[in-house]
Amino acid sequence: MFDVLLISSVSFIITFLAIPVILQIAEMKKLYDLPDERKIHTKPVASLGGVGIFGGFLLASLLSISALTNPEFQYFFAAAIVIFFLGLKDDLLVLSATKKFIGQVIAASILLHLGGLRITSMHGLFGFNELPEAFSLALSYLTIIVVVNSFNLIDGVDGLASTLGLLSMLIFGIYFFAVGMQAYSLLAFSLAGSLIAFLIFNHHPAKIFMGDSGSLMIGLVNSILVIKFITVADSASVAFPIASSAAVGFAILIVPLLDTLRVFSIRIFGRLSPFTPDRNHVHHLLLDTGLNHSKVTLTCLTINIFFVVLAYVGRGLGPTYLMLIMLLLSFTGLGLLYYKKPRTKLVIAKHLNGNGVTEFKTSPKVVTLSKEPAAIEQQ
Repeated sequence: MFDVLLISSVSFIITFLAIPVILQIAEMKKLYDLPDERKIHTKPVASLGGVGIFGGFLLASLLSISALTNPEFQYFFAAAIVIFFLGLKDDLLVLSATKKFIGQVIAASILLHLGGLRITSMHGLFGFNELPEAFSLALSYLTIIVVVNSFNLIDGVDGLASTLGLLSMLIFGIYFFAVGMQAYSLLAFSLAGSLIAFLIFNHHPAKIFMGDSGSLMIGLVNSILVIKFITVADSASVAFPIASSAAVGFAILIVPLLDTLRVFSIRIFGRLSPFTPDRNHVHHLLLDTGLNHSKVTLTCLTINIFFVVLAYVGRGLGPTYLMLIMLLLSFTGLGLLYYKKPRTKLVIAKHLNGNGVTEFKTSPKVVTLSKEPAAIEQQ
């Protein structure tokens, strides 16, 4: 327990001290995330918070986790470095979706082929257990890439991605600590400490965003921990086995993960790239109901906690039934959000003439956008 508290404190302090320096550099170099028609913020905000998160997380992890007793972690850190610099370059120069995808595949290949991280069984989910080698490899790649992108795509409201990331880190950290897997517990609590420090500057109205360098890296760490959780938790040999581990692992990441799968599916069925930006995410739907940033974040956090509790309580139902129940509840809630989504209304201006008769104004009002005379005049 002392190691957990120490490492969490170290990562917190490093990130807390680094963020103000990053803000000063962003101010000097004008490194801002500029608002546009798709983004929610209305003024330029520094978007290099991921540098502070990564610095605190990596240094604390390297100080606490021995590569001699946990050789796979050297590859975990290598993949994290690849993802961090991929996100950092996108924050500074903007990368194409293809280049980002290639970078994510490289990081995933390091985890799978060098780090030995792989989903080898579905643990009874939909009737599947041990998987063929090719299917296991494909599913592992898909899981890592989807989880990595899920935190990148959910990062659209102040404090949302960092709050959901903190929740998953605390859950994974506590579980791995309980089963005696100290290295994985320290990995989770190292990132948790950095996220707590970052949230001090990221709550609404945010002084800084984490950017892709932060959100992609949080997704990568979550992909490592959720795959390890699914593999370990369903084993009778651990001190605290959890039945239906695949469904419980899904519940821990359900808000970012389900939102990503839903949005990717909508884009693909619409014959668009899954990485095409839009305003169809769950936080956009919640904002459209009139909630502010803080309430959207609190709502998503509450929903995520509800599903974690539901999955833990209902783990005895089996992974298939539990997953179907969670999906049914999730899509019912999303359906209600779509139903309540405000629709654009056509408003026709009208006035009364001197005789008290209603007249409708149909003449166009033309605004000149240049110094040249307007080509169309009001009739």
